[in-house]
Amino acid sequence: MKVLFTYDYGEEKMRSIEKLGYDTIYIDEKQLTNIKEIEDVEVLVCYNPFNTLDISKFKNLKVIMLSSIGIDQAPLEYIREKGIILTNNKGGYSIPISEWIVLKVLEMLKNSRGFYTKQSNQRWQIDTSILELYNKTVGFIGTGTIAKETAKRLKSFEANILGLNTRGKDVEYFDTCYSIKEIDKILSLSDIVVLAIPYTNDTHHLINDTTINMFKDGSYLINVSRGSIIDEGSLIKKINGGKFKGVALDVFEKEPLPKDSPLWNLNNVVVTPHNCWISEMRNKRRFDYLYKNMKRYMNGEELINIVDLDKGY
Repeated sequence: MKVLFTYDYGEEKMRSIEKLGYDTIYIDEKQLTNIKEIEDVEVLVCYNPFNTLDISKFKNLKVIMLSSIGIDQAPLEYIREKGIILTNNKGGYSIPISEWIVLKVLEMLKNSRGFYTKQSNQRWQIDTSILELYNKTVGFIGTGTIAKETAKRLKSFEANILGLNTRGKDVEYFDTCYSIKEIDKILSLSDIVVLAIPYTNDTHHLINDTTINMFKDGSYLINVSRGSIIDEGSLIKKINGGKFKGVALDVFEKEPLPKDSPLWNLNNVVVTPHNCWISEMRNKRRFDYLYKNMKRYMNGEELINIVDLDKGY
């Protein structure tokens, strides 16, 4: 059975895949195009080769295993049409992303940016605007693995944790959960809003002129999901209008963020380059999930993290 990897996990790990019985091919994703050698692969393990790779030319493709949580880079209609199994790395980045969210919450409440600026200017000046996280209300748009890991950590600060999901079902670590139809309630109650919801047609520009007006004045916004969940034009307008006290963005509608984007220069906006998922453990966790699925597939067992194409996650 032939498998194509677009990332090299190292000689030892790649050999362990071969020991499962696979004929393994590795081609760097950045250099991947359609060639005869890969036309008969049955399993594709990748992040996003789809800009240069036409998977419709694969004769035997049965499974695509993504190294990412998000799936919007994949040709979903073709995958659905052909009945290809799609899996993602659900939960694989939840720990580093949750740590990043806690970091940004505290940085904004404690105005770390202001102190760094003062330090660079050798200015000794007390800031009396510093806030506590204690008893603040943090609302998560999405209650999946990332949100749960973050909520678990925020509990130790004695924050109030709200969640929003499709039906308002209860989720561990959340004090109260609302349905997507009640988005106005969670936004109006939250001091800090964290976007951790999958990107789908339904969540495109979920945060727009109308929903931003539902936020508390002087609240904080954090986005670790996908940039297109926010209408950036509306967000920039509302930031300039004083709606938010702080905004931390790791994802954007267009990446890399264009140099002429106003977001670079707004004093209360923290911009990071889609970096929140990075840690020294990323490759180990990613490979662990891939290895489990490769072993299951070889043994004819049900795979983990199969994406529901109807839901989009």
